[in-house]
Amino acid sequence: MPKVTKTVLKLILWSGLTTALWLFSCFPNLVLNYYSNGFYPILSAILRNTSTIVPFALGDFLYLILVGLALYLTISFLKKYKLFEKQTLKITTLKLLNLGLVLYLSFKILWGLNYSRPSIANQLHIKKEKYSVKELVLLGNYFVNKLNELKPKTTPNLTYTIEQLQQKSAVAYQLSAQKNPFFKSDIKAVKPVLNSYFISKIGIEGYYNPLSGEANINMDLPPWVLPFVTCHEIAHQLGVAKEDEANLVGYWVCVNSKDTNFQYSANYNMLRYILYEIRIKSPEDYEKLLKKISPAVIENFKSEEKFWAQYNGQMSNYMGFIFDKFLKINNQKKGINSYQDIVIWLWNIHRPLAPLTP
Repeated sequence: MPKVTKTVLKLILWSGLTTALWLFSCFPNLVLNYYSNGFYPILSAILRNTSTIVPFALGDFLYLILVGLALYLTISFLKKYKLFEKQTLKITTLKLLNLGLVLYLSFKILWGLNYSRPSIANQLHIKKEKYSVKELVLLGNYFVNKLNELKPKTTPNLTYTIEQLQQKSAVAYQLSAQKNPFFKSDIKAVKPVLNSYFISKIGIEGYYNPLSGEANINMDLPPWVLPFVTCHEIAHQLGVAKEDEANLVGYWVCVNSKDTNFQYSANYNMLRYILYEIRIKSPEDYEKLLKKISPAVIENFKSEEKFWAQYNGQMSNYMGFIFDKFLKINNQKKGINSYQDIVIWLWNIHRPLAPLTP
């Protein structure tokens, strides 16, 4: 059978499977029942238990192998064929299409179908009623007061190892699981990134690796940021794909922890999003709120700003653009701005629980 015919048959096969998977993803409840709560937890447990065997970020290493293999095959192909011959161009195009479909299918099966599950907020019974600017400012005041209250209770000169973050996060998730089985999980494969300098350079705090089931953490981050980032990435391990929803789960787990440092980390990270929103919608109220934040908390904000300033470069802008497109492809129409959706949920969580007063 000619090479072109074989490649076309493969293209038909991969296209059919991709179409079937896409149709399946159009039914969120089916995805939840048969994938997110069925197939994925088993697959994720296998990946995490396998990854735990090695002490380094296995997924990062697998990525490096794949990149190296792609370069090797490309160079070998260029040596063997004359690139601009008609037959060669046809085979190359078909093979690239096949490769793209295989990568897409692999991503969706390993983890990506979780983007199509129903909203996590619905499972946690959190409404999404919009707030006014006045109500947003009240929410900001609530978080400022909370941070000012928590800061003196936190551990001075705090540092974490990756083992401590995994252990303490597991305890926090277990505590939340006692109230809601959604949070139940065997927390494993929380790893530091292989190259924290490069990851910091492109402005990433942490990420989930679908190839290995690992939650990868940038350990160079300021210590008061790390607990929330860790719980956020563990949420991805649980199958919470969307970034705003991983923020919601990370906040929920941290703030209900008995560890004051985790509570502070959750409120600190959430105040960043709230202040950003207030700065856009009411600059005057933003300035007033800043003056209410205690000097110790302000120092944390300044230290974090200084941390990111040392890595400032164009690469973070390029990667931000790429990630924005990635999110939009995967059912997050707002792209990077979807991170801000957490503010609506925070308003709906706290409005009935406590009086939000200035």
